[in-house]
Formats: sequence, C-alpha cells, structure tokens
Amino acid sequence: MWTLISSFSVTLLSEGMNVNQKCYLFKEDHIPLKARFPVIDAHNHLWGNWRSVANIVEVMDDVGVESYCDLTANVSLEMRDGGYQITPGDIDHFLTNCAEPYPGRFYCFTTATFAEPYDKPFIRDYREFVERTIELLHRHVDMGAKGLKVLKELGLRYRDSDGNLIRLNDERLAPIWEAAGDLGIPVLIHQSDPYGFFESVVEENEHYDSLLKYHDWSFCDPKYPSKSELLKHRDEIVRNHPNTIFMLPHVANFAENLEYVGNLINDNPNVYIDFSARIDELGRQPYSSRKFMIDYQDRIYFGADLPVSRDVYRCYFRFLETYDEYFIPPDYDGTFDRFRWRIYGLGLPDDVLKKIYHENIQRIITM
Repeated sequence: MWTLISSFSVTLLSEGMNVNQKCYLFKEDHIPLKARFPVIDAHNHLWGNWRSVANIVEVMDDVGVESYCDLTANVSLEMRDGGYQITPGDIDHFLTNCAEPYPGRFYCFTTATFAEPYDKPFIRDYREFVERTIELLHRHVDMGAKGLKVLKELGLRYRDSDGNLIRLNDERLAPIWEAAGDLGIPVLIHQSDPYGFFESVVEENEHYDSLLKYHDWSFCDPKYPSKSELLKHRDEIVRNHPNTIFMLPHVANFAENLEYVGNLINDNPNVYIDFSARIDELGRQPYSSRKFMIDYQDRIYFGADLPVSRDVYRCYFRFLETYDEYFIPPDYDGTFDRFRWRIYGLGLPDDVLKKIYHENIQRIITM
C-alpha cells in the first residue's frame, strides 16, 4: 500500500524555531502485525499496571511476544512529573498477578535494595547494606527472580549519610556483583542516559524538547557526574568482575557512539546489550546500525522498555524486519504524538532476528 505522509502535522524544533512540518514523501509501508519469530521482551516494566495484566497478555498474543520480563518486580515504577517515580513494592505481587496466573509468560528481575527515594541517605553503613542486599538477592532468586536490576540512580543521585555521592564502582559494593556471579544470575545496569541529557538545556540541544517534557532527566547540573564518568565507572566493574554477566541496556547507554559500544563488547565477553527505548537513535543511522547488529548478533537481545501496546511492538518489528523509510518511532512514554526525528528500518536477516528476538536471552537466562 502506497501512502502519502501528508496527514502528519507536528511541531518540531528546527534551527531554534518551531515550525509546522508536513511530509510529502510517497512511500510503501510494511508494518508487521506479528513478529516474524517468537519474541521475548527482556527489558520492560509493568509500570504499576497490576490490574491490566490480562490486557498485556492479549497484546502479547496478538503481536507474537511469548514472554515478558518485569525488571522492577519488587517496586512500582510509574511515569509522572516529568520523569518516573519509584514507590516500594513486593515481589509477591508480581508472582501472584503475573507468574502464577500466566505460566511461562512472565519472568522478573529484582532491584533488591537498589530502588529507594533519593531524597534521603541511601547507605549509612556499607557493610550492613551489602549484607542486606545479598541476603535479599538470595531470597528473591529462590522465589524466582532471574537477575538483579540496578537503576541509574546509583552513581547519579544516591548519597551516603555523609552526603557523598555513591559511585557504581565503589569497591565496598563489589561483593554484590560477585554474589550475582556466584548465583549464576546477570546484573542489568542502567548507567548514564542519552548524550543530550548531560548537555545544557538550550535549543541547540537535539533533546531540547525531550528535556522540556521530561525535566527530571536533565543532568547538566555540576552536582551530577558527567556521562563519561558514569560510563567509566560502569566499564570498570564490568572488567573487574569477569565471572558475572552484565546486561547493559539502551545500547550500553551510548547509542550515539556505536564504535565505543562495539569496543566494549569486544573487550568484555561478559557483556550483552539491548536497544530498548533507543530505536530512534539507531534508526537515524541505519547503515551503521545494521552493520553493528549483524556484527554483534550474538550479544544483543530484544527489549522495549515502554508501556505495552500493539503499535509500539509493531514499530520495533518494523524497525528490525523491514527496509521501511522515514517513519515515526515511539516517544519515551510509548506515545506517538511527539518525536525527535524519523527513522529507517534495518531489514535484518532471519538468522539474526532469531538470535535477537529470543535465542540470545535464552542463553543468558534459564526460563
């Protein structure tokens, strides 16, 4: 079906001016209703939607997602107030509402102790914190958790009782990463964010409109570490704990620099990455991204990290499976009413798709 994209009228930022842009490109669209191969969504959250699990399963059935990972099963994560809010939760809610009623369709990670409000001291006694974390990690793994999820607040916002920023590579935390390796579970670490989030919030910043909408994600203030510092600390613990598998989401949080990410993968056999919430970054550099996905096809797994919808999943499948051009990706909240730029499909080969959709994550995690 040939479509003239003239019906979209959106406000974009262009050379410091807001303009209404209409696109008059004639093109053929190929939107997959269902993924070509079974999919495991290995990076997502239930976003507090305990009462809509049946609807999530219905969407999964419609689009071909066989299994879904809630990375934050012991807390509640919700989009609000220009960012997201973390509230205490209980892993039993996940087990009762998801894992038990829908066997094989859901699995989870635990944040253990790594999800607390950051307006109060996060650690008062390092030895006590580490012991408590490892104990809770063992308990949650016994209950069915498949890995440890570390939110970006560690290294970025969490402080100790003396007001000092707690760095991810603090040696006093090292026993936790070793404990995960001993348990045979991966550690998924979100460290850093898109490059523009650490730059000044000015119109020249390509994420200017994003940072106006999600004001809590601006980290240009000197009180925050730089992006390079955060990645340096993360890469250090990856190197220092070779017997622990590290899952680094959002293209290792440097989708703007695929050469850097490729070198990180080459140097560390214990690293895997996903591209959740980053098909916009990859889709604007389709030649480099396609080569990258093929070159590292054994180290990439599927994740969306967006509220569940048919349109979101189908956009991801379109990006991976087709050569469609100049289409709109979802925003960070899973909506399509605002976008930074249009993207292009990668048309990946079937053998690569199978690995990314489900085979690679099955090598990392025992379902």
